[in-house]
Amino acid sequence: MNELRYPDHIVDTVQGGQVVARVASILRELGSSGQDGLRAGDVALAVGLTRPTVYRLLRSLAAEGFVDQDNETGRWMLGPELFVMGTIAAGRYDVTTIAAGFVQRLAAVTGESAFFSVRRGDETVCLLREEGSFPVRSFVLYEGVRFPLGVASAGLAILSFLRDGEVEAYLNRSPRLEADWGDTHSAAAIRTRVRDTRDRGFAVNPGLIVEGSWGMGAAVFDATGKPVYALSLTGIEPRFAPARLPGLGRMLLEEAHALTRKLAG
Repeated sequence: MNELRYPDHIVDTVQGGQVVARVASILRELGSSGQDGLRAGDVALAVGLTRPTVYRLLRSLAAEGFVDQDNETGRWMLGPELFVMGTIAAGRYDVTTIAAGFVQRLAAVTGESAFFSVRRGDETVCLLREEGSFPVRSFVLYEGVRFPLGVASAGLAILSFLRDGEVEAYLNRSPRLEADWGDTHSAAAIRTRVRDTRDRGFAVNPGLIVEGSWGMGAAVFDATGKPVYALSLTGIEPRFAPARLPGLGRMLLEEAHALTRKLAG
């Protein structure tokens, strides 16, 4: 039997796509690390590649200015070329200048840390953080950090206002949620929280990521009516007592609705 061979141009396309996917996963992981950066071994572990492969890719990216390495710590972080590209792309995609006032107001009124996040594929990415006046804070969420939909309160708020078919499709293609985040993130548990969020209008995360660190989120919709963004609050458990939750939820929903109207022009 003759060996099955693909045309060279198809092989090149597949191989090129694999390299792009690897590079993208590395850049996303570095972006999630904030200003501290990561060692090559930590990046390799996070993206599921060997350390030599990751190191070669990092060196190539550094040569183009996409990543940078701290000479003292050896840690890798996003580089200046991405800043330039991001500045150019911001003219089309950046909504943080619009959202900033809403985040600041939530932090000032509630005293909690307030955030603005955006959906990217099956994840949410934190874009803005504003500290509240309360001195004890939760540091689960910060600029650049990513969570799967349905895990943090922002992602739960967004997931809850997708159509039922979209929710089920996401759960079907995310079989590792329970393994990675615990049995409170089984498909059945997430479905229950989606229903609760729809009933309340806002999402509540009762310390499911870090014990004692609570979060609340409200979806923000784009001009087409899709839940693309979210406003959220985080803090320690005593600050989210049952008597206070409805008031915080109303404030979140008011700001989310106002921001939705603002984004729709």
